[in-house]
Amino acid sequence: MINENYTNMSDSEKINNPLTKVSALSDENDKFSSLSTSSMLARAGVPLSHVLVADNYMVIKKFYGVPVVKSRISNKEKALLAKYDFNQLEYTTIKQINEELELLKKWSMSLDESLKLDADRIVEIRAKELKYLAACRYTLITNEIYNGYMALEKYFEDISKYSI
Repeated sequence: MINENYTNMSDSEKINNPLTKVSALSDENDKFSSLSTSSMLARAGVPLSHVLVADNYMVIKKFYGVPVVKSRISNKEKALLAKYDFNQLEYTTIKQINEELELLKKWSMSLDESLKLDADRIVEIRAKELKYLAACRYTLITNEIYNGYMALEKYFEDISKYSI
């Protein structure tokens, strides 16, 4: 439930800070953003495969500052994303990535072995896409709406034991 403080904000305040809302469980000084949803996702039952991918990403980022590999995803990897109706990372929003991460966590714990393998592979693909975007300094991003890479990176930071 959104606090009355948010509904009483002027339209210009809402436009300047569209991702921020005041929670009913917080003071008026506390802010809540959709990136914090990625942090909350990282605290509940994270599969080992996600942790290993995140550790790999964070170790590379810690030693080199940014990923040094600029490899794009293959057509086969794009087809796997399309099979589950997922966009490429550079065309996703924070909300889409958060929903996707929830699904991938459930699928990674599934008893269906093919779904489990696909979910783990999609996490690896997402890490590869994130490495590419970080290596290019996010220059492919042309629209402020498509910033799902921020949520994915936050998720990796939160679940990795090697976070910066």
